[in-house]
Amino acid sequence: MTEAARAPGERRSAAVTIGVITFRRATDLREILPLLLQQAAEVTGPEYRVDVLVVDNDAEGSARPVVEALGSPRVRYVVEPTPGIAAARNRVLDEGDSADLLVFIDDDERPRPQWLRSLLETRARSGAAAVAGAVISAFDGPLDPWVQAGDFFRRRRLPTGTPIRVAATNNLLLDMAVLRRTGLRFDPAFGITGGSDTLFTRRLVAAGETMVWCDEAVVIDRVPVSRMTRQWVLRRAFRSGNSTSRVDLVLAGTAAARVGARVRAVARGVPRVVAGAARWSLGKVTRSARHEAAGLRTAARGAGMLAGTVGVAYQEYRRPAAA
Repeated sequence: MTEAARAPGERRSAAVTIGVITFRRATDLREILPLLLQQAAEVTGPEYRVDVLVVDNDAEGSARPVVEALGSPRVRYVVEPTPGIAAARNRVLDEGDSADLLVFIDDDERPRPQWLRSLLETRARSGAAAVAGAVISAFDGPLDPWVQAGDFFRRRRLPTGTPIRVAATNNLLLDMAVLRRTGLRFDPAFGITGGSDTLFTRRLVAAGETMVWCDEAVVIDRVPVSRMTRQWVLRRAFRSGNSTSRVDLVLAGTAAARVGARVRAVARGVPRVVAGAARWSLGKVTRSARHEAAGLRTAARGAGMLAGTVGVAYQEYRRPAAA
């Protein structure tokens, strides 16, 4: 309906874009797109009109056949050739600039019923600039007993409406009017290290905007066998600590403030390494897999924090060099 054809006083339906970033995951994309279209159809009406945006971070456009085979006019497809998750996230922002609300979800996740509606209703009630939802892990095979003992894939759950200060983009609604006003973007320096969403959401809150939790907006995270090992858990813990320190340094701003941020990172990192090593030792002595696993993970996170203070950027998402 055009603005001229709309009756006086009639409210315009809000444009919602669901953004999905993908990189050579045709099977995952083939599974999630029909689910997103179903979610879109359930809320489309006088209040909302919804489309789905696929940003393919493969310069060769490997996801194009999947989108074309679906044949839905509600699904848009673009290629972002610049490698790295930050570039792909910024492309979602660019392509969704005309939307009122933008929702991020990962291509290896599966939304539960009422996922999109719950995000939208929480945003409507709260007026928040951002709403983050819950993520539950589902495994593609049996967990390594060490990983299971540590319970490392349990995610946070909070009462709906709880204000939060940081979130990932795996289940996140954003008010595009706020982003246009603040000019927030994802930092390319975190493109292959991870952490650009942490920095982005912390900057959003630091700018005085509100971000809240929606516990009814649930997505299921499909965890592949390659991530169900102690090696992956420890690498992720190191990267998480590394990103935390690097984000703190960026947010510090001035050179003097960065010195303070480094001191605080060391003050947090060293105790984690020491306490983690002590708990690991306790686990060895008592033959407690839980203490052993949790201690080693804590030490790895602390080591990542310390590495970040001296400029080490762990490149978790670095792609293999072309042959």
